[in-house]
Amino acid sequence: MDNLGNIGTTEEQIELMDVATNFCRDKSPIEKVRALMEDERGYDPDVWREIGELGWLAIAIPEQYGGVGLSMAEVVPIAEQMGRNLMNTPFGTTTLAAQALLAGGSETQQAAWLPRISTGSAATLALSEDNGDWDLSNITSSGKRDGDSIILSGQKQLVRWAESAELIILSVKIDGEVRFALIERSALPDNALRRESIIDETARSYELTLDGVTISSDALFDASRTRETIEKIELAAGLIHAAEMCGGTQAVIDYTLEYLKTRKQFDKIIGSFQALKHPTVDNYVAYEKARTHLYSAAHSWAEQGRDEVAVRMAAAQAHSSYSQAADRSIQFHGGFGFTHDCDAQLHRRKAIFDGALIGDAAYQRSKLANLLFD
Repeated sequence: MDNLGNIGTTEEQIELMDVATNFCRDKSPIEKVRALMEDERGYDPDVWREIGELGWLAIAIPEQYGGVGLSMAEVVPIAEQMGRNLMNTPFGTTTLAAQALLAGGSETQQAAWLPRISTGSAATLALSEDNGDWDLSNITSSGKRDGDSIILSGQKQLVRWAESAELIILSVKIDGEVRFALIERSALPDNALRRESIIDETARSYELTLDGVTISSDALFDASRTRETIEKIELAAGLIHAAEMCGGTQAVIDYTLEYLKTRKQFDKIIGSFQALKHPTVDNYVAYEKARTHLYSAAHSWAEQGRDEVAVRMAAAQAHSSYSQAADRSIQFHGGFGFTHDCDAQLHRRKAIFDGALIGDAAYQRSKLANLLFD
């Protein structure tokens, strides 16, 4: 199931896909995935170091900052294979933080952090709050000016991999306007982070309390580029998560097929029953649609207007396909499917969490409708 067809894949994407396929398969077998679910860190630090050495964190960072100088389009095949093998690391959040810096950070901020990210420093974003709104401008966390300092207050939720991050990019309202700011993880009080219980046990997420935390006004992003930064984060996150969900869909379909070809009932292989064959074919067709949308979105990256339409389409189809394939797999596995030992459970949980992070399929389609019919 690796045929992309002629949808604009680049040589760099194909080369990265080959390397990522082998690396993620070898470094993230399902036994290791389950073992890391019990690990406080949640990922293998040796694997994270290797990801840095492979240069994957530098792919979409300009060469002047130690990056490779490619784009988010070349990040897609890596994120896809990570999703396929449930390899959860700070890769996604670090890549998003770099894109946020490129969109709204000052030259000084970019020069200070992008080279560090390129070589393996983890970073994350603190944008979500307890209102559950996917509109990143709907926040209540705030900052009050005190000379050259900003005194913060409020709480952020779903701050992934915050305990491992060296840099956190957060959003607050200052003088009624949304602003982005940098804060080093080491500058936070000891009790500022509280690990959250989330449905995806392969990931790590934290609540961040900002009350009393002080940052320099130099830590703020350019006020005139806030909207541009929000849009860049939304599109980059949509592309990365669509890639992860496409990879996950492929994995869960393969997992289901293996079961359908070996499990017997009434002395027959259950894969021969039409009630199971037809939904499986439907799931595969939906997966192929999702993957085509994904690489179309990668191909359209940075094309003004067209890129958002393509990313919204990819995210909507990927979330719908992933959710349905994992749900059907659970059903097809019978009683075992409803236990924690069924791998389809891990994929269903990840699909729910990914939808919670960027907006589910219905939300993506509503945004798409506004783009197409306004």
